[in-house]
Amino acid sequence: MGKCKALYVMYSTLWTPPTTRGCCKGSARFPPGWHEHLSVVRPLSAPPHPAEPNARHRVQAQLSKGFDGGRRSLAMRSPAFPPRRPSHLVRYIFPALLLLGLFYYLSDRPQDPTAPTTHLTSGHDSSQSSSSSSSSSHKQGPPDVVNQPAKNPTPDQKPVHGSAGGDNGPAHDSKPAPVQPQPPKPATVHPIDELVKIADKDFKHLLAKESNTLAEAAQAYRKRRGRHPPPGFDKWYEFAKDNNALLVEDFFDQIYHDLNPFWGLDPASIRNEAMGYEMVINVRNGNASAESDWFWTQIWLDMIQTIEHLLPDMDIALNAMDEPRLVVPWEDINAYMKKEKQSRILSPTKSVVKEFRKLPTPAKQDTKSLHIVDKDWEDTNPYWLIARRGCPPDSPARKEPALTSFDGKPNFAPSWATPHQYQGYVSNSTLSSEFCHQPDLQGLEGIFIKPLTTSATKVLFPMFGGSKLATNNEILLPAPMYWNEEERFTGGDDHGPSWDNKIGPVIWRGVATGGRNNESNWKGFQRHRFVSMNNGTKLTRAEEGLEPPINFELPSTTYNLAAQKEKRLGPWVSQWSDVGFTDLFCDPDVEPKQEEGHCLYTDEHYETVPGQKLAVQFYYKYLPDIDGNSFSGRYLGFLRSTSLPIKSTLWREWHDSRLVAWKHFVPMDNRFGDYYGIMEYFLGYEDSVPGHDDVAEKIAMDGKAWAEKVLRKEDMQIYVLRLLLEYARISDDRRENMGWVDDLLT
Repeated sequence: MGKCKALYVMYSTLWTPPTTRGCCKGSARFPPGWHEHLSVVRPLSAPPHPAEPNARHRVQAQLSKGFDGGRRSLAMRSPAFPPRRPSHLVRYIFPALLLLGLFYYLSDRPQDPTAPTTHLTSGHDSSQSSSSSSSSSHKQGPPDVVNQPAKNPTPDQKPVHGSAGGDNGPAHDSKPAPVQPQPPKPATVHPIDELVKIADKDFKHLLAKESNTLAEAAQAYRKRRGRHPPPGFDKWYEFAKDNNALLVEDFFDQIYHDLNPFWGLDPASIRNEAMGYEMVINVRNGNASAESDWFWTQIWLDMIQTIEHLLPDMDIALNAMDEPRLVVPWEDINAYMKKEKQSRILSPTKSVVKEFRKLPTPAKQDTKSLHIVDKDWEDTNPYWLIARRGCPPDSPARKEPALTSFDGKPNFAPSWATPHQYQGYVSNSTLSSEFCHQPDLQGLEGIFIKPLTTSATKVLFPMFGGSKLATNNEILLPAPMYWNEEERFTGGDDHGPSWDNKIGPVIWRGVATGGRNNESNWKGFQRHRFVSMNNGTKLTRAEEGLEPPINFELPSTTYNLAAQKEKRLGPWVSQWSDVGFTDLFCDPDVEPKQEEGHCLYTDEHYETVPGQKLAVQFYYKYLPDIDGNSFSGRYLGFLRSTSLPIKSTLWREWHDSRLVAWKHFVPMDNRFGDYYGIMEYFLGYEDSVPGHDDVAEKIAMDGKAWAEKVLRKEDMQIYVLRLLLEYARISDDRRENMGWVDDLLT
């Protein structure tokens, strides 16, 4: 309508008919035969006719006769009755206005944008993305995503470049753009640049949720959890503030992911199962104790004793193994979660129960079996057959056939990673750690091929542990090595030199763990795969077609690696990688027995190297972190260092809700296919690809500062206190009506 009206206004400056309504589409009424009186417009270069005296009066007289019943005079001349010798002014205004109108009309068209924005868009919010497993194996209500507070972009998200239909620029406004030369198109934005910008934005959004008063914390709790906070919430808040804690309700999401299914169990059975388990920490009358002298039990006991004065009576059953043990079928968990959602109510304040009950004296060791149901412990191998039952029935993990042999080269199917990637890089680290949508991982991870030990049950009961897979049902505590702060896991007080004073790019040292490797299955183990990918000689021979890789793949063309184009991947990796096994951790059944870290079936592929203390490793810029038999106990030390962790994992830990991928660490897919692309982004390649050393330094420093703020021992205490208050409520027969509501009474 705006263009149409502008053209009409242009013509109306020459003449105005008696009635004009609407716009260009036939709404103006013209006198019959008006077109026969139009004068030919001379070219602009033609000399004007001299104006005749009294021409205006002759035109006015003609106009007065032109319309039957019309007005006797008009303010504007009509081309239907032109003057015999029109004024030169009219003859020049008409073509000038015509040209101006045409210019205006053509300029009001979409422009080609020139500058990209940094936003990403998709059809759904990635904060609610869930894997076929964990969308979970726990189908919980808000929050549905429990380990990834940040809204990382999902794989179907595309960069938004200005207005719809444009390429890379700002939306066009209503004013005509000045005529100017078209600037050159900017260089293509690297996907990691987009992911880093999104992470920064999501982190700011997370910080904006901080609670600064008890009332704010209680309000945030009710909004996110759908019920009143547990009794003792005010004491928990006071303890947190006394320890200078940053309080964001999202930080505690893992607690509710772990505990919510237990709302589907009878409280009495929860208490009995915990009290009757073989390894337990008992809390009575504000005192914590344990009969077991197992070193993990003693470390956890030491941690709980620092907050025992704030705890109600309870019994805490502990997992004594590296590997998690509970895999309740998805169908059962789904039923428990339906009951949990039905229990979410905000009870009237007058009916809220504010105190916990006392529990009887703990059961003696010889009578514990009387209190528990049979767990029917399983030792099925491969463990994949157990782990996948926690996935939804329609998930790829449940529907794809299970592998029966691991002897050949592993099968890599990176298309399964698409849901958690953006242009080949991990965009959702929570989803990346879930395996229900990634059936090829059954042959790429030692835990699925052959764990060190297997002892699992389908029975849901309250067992606490330090880590778990996405489909396990343990309740997470901070791992013992995090609380104990052993130097071999933390590096001690030395967190490394400043970024500019580091001596090398990449270092990794480790034992060839991951499970029980043997001659017929080692090729699929994650640490073996990663070390092979850092062997420059093997890379060169693979590129030249002399020796196909036996347990890894050359990088996909998706990453457009400059070194690969020149067939120099091997020499390039050799320039910056210092990666090796310190012990090949051979099958103990091999004869003859292997010594000094050697292994009969892997010696020809790997050469052991001297170990390095973490304090030495912190002198390198990049620290890949690869799962072992379970989670990597070095991760917290890596985060606290001045180096940059590159994290690949399938394991969940207590702190996952507090960390933002690409802000505090670099996530890596469990196939490691993005490894070379990540390193090219940060290091560059000769003169053809610029590096991003400054981006790496910023992530490393941001991660260190954040770990020192929210992953302290004090934060572990605060997390465990909150966890155990919730656990005590779930174990109480009056749990639906229990809560803290003092803020609502004032």
